[in-house]
Amino acid sequence: MTLAVRYTAARTLDTAPVEPTSPGPGEVELAPAYVGICGTDLHIFHGDMDARVSTPAVLGHEMSGRVLRVGPDVEGWRPGDAVTVMPLRWDDSCPACRAGNQHICQHLDFIGIDSPGAMQQRWIVPAATLVRLPDSLPLDRAALVEPTAVAVHDVGRARVRDGERVVVVGGGPIGILIALVARATGAEVRVVELSGHRRILAQKLGLTAWNPAAEDVPELVRQWTGDAGADVAFEVSGAAGGVDTAVQVLGVRGRLCLVAIHPRPREVDLHRFFWRELTLIGARLYDRSDFEKAVTLVADATIPAEQLISKVVPLTQAPAAFEALEAGGDVMKILVDCTDDAQGAAV
Repeated sequence: MTLAVRYTAARTLDTAPVEPTSPGPGEVELAPAYVGICGTDLHIFHGDMDARVSTPAVLGHEMSGRVLRVGPDVEGWRPGDAVTVMPLRWDDSCPACRAGNQHICQHLDFIGIDSPGAMQQRWIVPAATLVRLPDSLPLDRAALVEPTAVAVHDVGRARVRDGERVVVVGGGPIGILIALVARATGAEVRVVELSGHRRILAQKLGLTAWNPAAEDVPELVRQWTGDAGADVAFEVSGAAGGVDTAVQVLGVRGRLCLVAIHPRPREVDLHRFFWRELTLIGARLYDRSDFEKAVTLVADATIPAEQLISKVVPLTQAPAAFEALEAGGDVMKILVDCTDDAQGAAV
């Protein structure tokens, strides 16, 4: 038997044994090493995605690990290879796929949401989802490749260019990663974040961070840009106030990139869109080129992954880690250690 973290009902997780299986044609068996807990996992934990998630559901899609076994017809992979997974399985036949947008397939299987995820000691996935990791990259840091790929995709969708001024509203893990990727592209970046802990971390990473509860952010942007406004704003907070801030800071023909998942409709100042000819851009997931670039950014320390990891817990303590994240506090990214040794140490 192998241990797995399972979502069973709203705000209810357990750690339970699951029956192991063997990799079939085109599949590989992985030994996940580290799995990050992300905002989508928290949405599932809250019960917000019950219409989509079948219980009991094994969670987790931000991961690193090694190949254990390969199934029939799998070439190019062998036991011991260090990998991460691009957790998307598409049908290749819907209108989105036929247009070349497989990553937003109209019948997408997001592995870790729509099918079993990585938060277990053994995991079967299609070999086509594997992304190779350099042997020099520690596996704990490699668990941040997937969220970095999200940031790479977002910055690309927003068409951020060298010298542009960018405001990131929401300084959680994805917001900070977007800020770092945008900075690496050559943009000047400001982060807007309520949490003092997250603002301090942003500043340690060389980013300027503003507190919207104590500062007039649109006025700060006006002063920073010489009354021009920002070229790009990323809405990563998921809050109504964040949407308003992201719209208000934009200059003429600015681009608003919507990254956060908003569980309910929001009011938007459409007059501002009309008056300044703004553009709204949706950004969801990533493609393989985003993943490959993310591997490079984490491996060369453009993304200082070790500074973003707040805590590592064994798989048996993952339910408590979800509760800690829900309560807020001084955390950025929590990783779950799925290795057999970690569970023995915890017992």
